[in-house]
Amino acid sequence: MDYYQKCFEEYHERTFHVNPESFLMPLVKKLKPGARILDIGCGSGRDLLWMKQRGFQVIGFERSPGLADLVRKNTGCEIIQGDFESYDFSQFQADALVLIGAMVHVPHEKLSDVLGKVLKAVRPDGHLLVSLKQGKGKKESPDGRIFYLWEDNELRRTFKKLKCRVSEYFVQVSSIGENDIWLGYVLEKTC
Repeated sequence: MDYYQKCFEEYHERTFHVNPESFLMPLVKKLKPGARILDIGCGSGRDLLWMKQRGFQVIGFERSPGLADLVRKNTGCEIIQGDFESYDFSQFQADALVLIGAMVHVPHEKLSDVLGKVLKAVRPDGHLLVSLKQGKGKKESPDGRIFYLWEDNELRRTFKKLKCRVSEYFVQVSSIGENDIWLGYVLEKTC
């Protein structure tokens, strides 16, 4: 079952009303007014709308057709519907990428390759905002989704390998009551 296609309305309702300021501010304070941002795995569109309301040029990218349609309707933003594991991101030259929870279902052994593909969307001195769940191994939720968990040192090794420097690091407890801890990183692309 593809949870995000079958249950897209439920997912939207659970996540759209969360205030994203605490995890988006570490990135946006580094950007110039009107910067171009690509939100990969934009989900409910909450972060897109928040950034749009602050004057940024935002484009969303979402795999679920149902979520992509809802986000277009609720934000008025351009949404590209596609799979980030196979999409060609080299056509973009974004100032920043937002990957809030977008990579939580990517297995450990594939994260470096997937992030490498996505990095093609940001200009050489651009920024990325990445968040992943803290822990070891993986866990399955009651709805069947598999979440891959990470430790800070593992992620920092991956970022270094991809020639990205950590400029901000923060840890937050999930605001939707799942008792999850999120590791957040603002990265600077150094090549």
